[in-house]
Amino acid sequence: MIRSAPIWSSGFRPFFLAAAAYGPALLIWWLGAHLGWWETPVTGLALPLLHAHEMLFGFAAALVCGVVLTALPSWSGADELRGLPLAALVLLWLAGRVSILCAQVFADQWIAPLLIGVIDSALFPALCAVLLASIGRARRRLFWWTLPPLAAFAAANIAFHLALADGSYAGAQHALLLGVHALAFLFTLYGGLFIPAFTRRWLRERGEHAAAILMPLEYATAIAMVTFAGADLLGASRGWVIAAAGAAAVVQAWRFARWRGWRTASEPLLWCVHLGYVWLIAALVLRAVAELTPNVPREAWIHAFTVGAYGLLKIGLMTRVGLRHTGRPLHAGRLMSFAFVMVLAAALLRLAYAVHELGEWALASSALLWSAALLVYLARFGPLLLRPSLDR
Repeated sequence: MIRSAPIWSSGFRPFFLAAAAYGPALLIWWLGAHLGWWETPVTGLALPLLHAHEMLFGFAAALVCGVVLTALPSWSGADELRGLPLAALVLLWLAGRVSILCAQVFADQWIAPLLIGVIDSALFPALCAVLLASIGRARRRLFWWTLPPLAAFAAANIAFHLALADGSYAGAQHALLLGVHALAFLFTLYGGLFIPAFTRRWLRERGEHAAAILMPLEYATAIAMVTFAGADLLGASRGWVIAAAGAAAVVQAWRFARWRGWRTASEPLLWCVHLGYVWLIAALVLRAVAELTPNVPREAWIHAFTVGAYGLLKIGLMTRVGLRHTGRPLHAGRLMSFAFVMVLAAALLRLAYAVHELGEWALASSALLWSAALLVYLARFGPLLLRPSLDR
């Protein structure tokens, strides 16, 4: 039955559904606890750590799995993971969420921290093993770049659990920062493949020029992001962090300008992902500015990236993949276009809350808008992802 069910026919189906359901539930749960609407959840984790970990290794991880399991086979010609193996990966993701959220139940057992860490950290090593076949058959060596950030993401989760077992709050925070940088590199890699490819096709259909990928610039972008991550994670001096973040922003802006995204303002499926990339550049600038003035907190760049860049790119990509891979026309429609605007508004409010110290209303509005956008996606695409695809 699992083999024949449509939901197990492609990786994007169960993982996009999981992300669209879990993200809003988790964020509203956290928001209510943060604002005192209900009691803080008893999980054995401090609320800020629980929020950060689950948004990163729960919500974002599900989207990473859905994207790479769908994109890499499509590019390489390998068979997609489906049926029981796909269900096993989803089960690993779900087991991780249950182990984290129910950790307090086993708090008096000596094996609990180790067991929870093993369960929650199992997904990405398994994913890397699955992807080796697809990457090995890919025509471009560029796709091998997928594995290092995935390995760094997995290592960040392992380091997080080791820090918790050692009672180190600071160590857990540092592990989460490593996870953010790994996710930012994945964003750079796949955003730099998807966005210009979609844009080139759209521009050429209208008889407009579209620039090809410039490989030296791709390598420079990767080096810049790794250098920035190293400076940030290793606690480099203020000058080095400013230089590294600023250089990464400049290279990313150069790369982005070649895509001519301003020409796509009439197409929601494209302006959404282009705006997401603009938020990545803004996040890098914010990290540099944070070293120059106390008015910009260091964590502002993280929210600009996660809420703005990652949020916009992923809801746009989830919509495009959901349409194309179920055989529907590539037309976002008014409802999803409104959802894109909600994510943009959520990112602006979250940044304003951090930088301009707006009241808790701004934080609550940001969380509710972001959650509502994903719930719109769930309502619109949930039935489609559970049904067989139409003929393309």
